[in-house]
Amino acid sequence: MTFNIHGGYLEAIVRGHRSGLLTAADYNNLCQCESLEDIKMHLSATEYGPYLQNEPSPLHTTTIVEKCTLKLVDEYKHMLCQATEPLSTFLEYITYGHMIDNVVLIVTGTLHERDVQELLEKCHPLGMFDSIASLAVAQNMRELYRLVLVDTPLAPYFSECITSEDLDDMNIEIMRNTLYKAYLEDFYRFCKKLGGATAEIMSDLLAFEADRRAVNITINSIGTELTRDDRRKLYSNFGLLYPYGHESLLFVRMWIRDSTVDIFLVRSGMEKYPPYQSIFAKMSYGESQMLDKAFYEEEVKRLCLAFEQQFHYAVFFAYMRLREQEIRNLMWISECVAQNQKSRVHDSVVFIF
Repeated sequence: MTFNIHGGYLEAIVRGHRSGLLTAADYNNLCQCESLEDIKMHLSATEYGPYLQNEPSPLHTTTIVEKCTLKLVDEYKHMLCQATEPLSTFLEYITYGHMIDNVVLIVTGTLHERDVQELLEKCHPLGMFDSIASLAVAQNMRELYRLVLVDTPLAPYFSECITSEDLDDMNIEIMRNTLYKAYLEDFYRFCKKLGGATAEIMSDLLAFEADRRAVNITINSIGTELTRDDRRKLYSNFGLLYPYGHESLLFVRMWIRDSTVDIFLVRSGMEKYPPYQSIFAKMSYGESQMLDKAFYEEEVKRLCLAFEQQFHYAVFFAYMRLREQEIRNLMWISECVAQNQKSRVHDSVVFIF
């Protein structure tokens, strides 16, 4: 009854932003472009116009993506400034995933002796925090926590992965997935406490994210040294696949290196769950590269459904994810045009409307 007192204005704002997302007609026009200048011209008639209008030629894909991301960041900051509790905390939770990605990017780049300033420029602006540049000095997980992350929102999530092990590629990837697991479970508990439509819709969206990560972890760990117990620790403790679906995924044998075989084994375990059966049904056997697109398409459907109800916070999460998907679409189209690979332009574009 009292939702509109504190959240009504911002819900109206985010629904207005949603109406500005690119349509199928926009994507069809963009896919016909012959150059990045043509893409800029088409985008000038959209909400991205003011962000691209002063960019000089020649344009680069990174410039288009950077300016489109800047629009998303501006919208997010405006909503965060206007929000009161508990919406402000909900909006902050949305950025924690980007923080984790930024931490992993900096630590991995430093491990391979990349310049810190160059790495900072590649970080997602929604995941920045004050001490991020100091990540380069850490030699192991314990130092990473003590020197840098103790004052960030990620600190509680590090309890499961603080070890004295040196930072190498394998340990960094395990750290990423452990942090993501802790983050998703924390966000899930927070949404459950909010109750109402927010809890109902966000539980479904976060459960889908947890299940997708479980499938990706299984496929990406094939042929590695990860044991079944290691993988079990990386799976989230909620979702449609929890717990019996996780047990099916754990039976995928780690020594198999044939991608056709591993997708077949994962698929046979997932076909017991109708929502995921439809995802794998779209793929021929062996088409593991199409799995990400199939998951993105399913996620977009669920995100769009979040707008069918009113008086809940899930629309903010849904809008941010839809806009991020739109930016991924624009990056793919721009890269195909820049590299003269227009025959592949539809391969990874996920239509939102």
